[in-house]
Amino acid sequence: MSDLKPPFTQETAQKKVKFAQDLWNTRDYNVVYKGYTENCIWRNRDHFFTGHEKIKEFLKAKWEKEQGYQLRKELFAFTDNKIAVQFWYEFHDDDQQWWRCYGLEDWTFDENGKMRKRQMSGNNIKISEEERWFKDNIDVNTVDISEKHWW
Repeated sequence: MSDLKPPFTQETAQKKVKFAQDLWNTRDYNVVYKGYTENCIWRNRDHFFTGHEKIKEFLKAKWEKEQGYQLRKELFAFTDNKIAVQFWYEFHDDDQQWWRCYGLEDWTFDENGKMRKRQMSGNNIKISEEERWFKDNIDVNTVDISEKHWW
């Protein structure tokens, strides 16, 4: 995806978001970290860190804890080298309790299209099996998420 670099257009920003969504849904931290610069600055809720090794450590722990993880990202806004994303993901914990996270991300990219800053804010809510959106290996892009889903 070497064409997905600043300056972004509506089309390339949208493609970048879906590329990131699909990459994160692999849950392969040994691949995902490569989309970030070596000195990428991260804030994920109350976790603050920098660099590839810390990103890999964080993602490995995240996906060990958040089992059955499935993510949907949508473009919220963009400028030349920045993208804002709205997202939802679901996972279950060791006790088989399902959760949904609602949140926003703020991304800044270098000239080669690698992310050099990522900030994430999200809130988890408990959900039942029946309330899940992303069941049975569904294509997350086909789930209708509208205003009625915002709370």
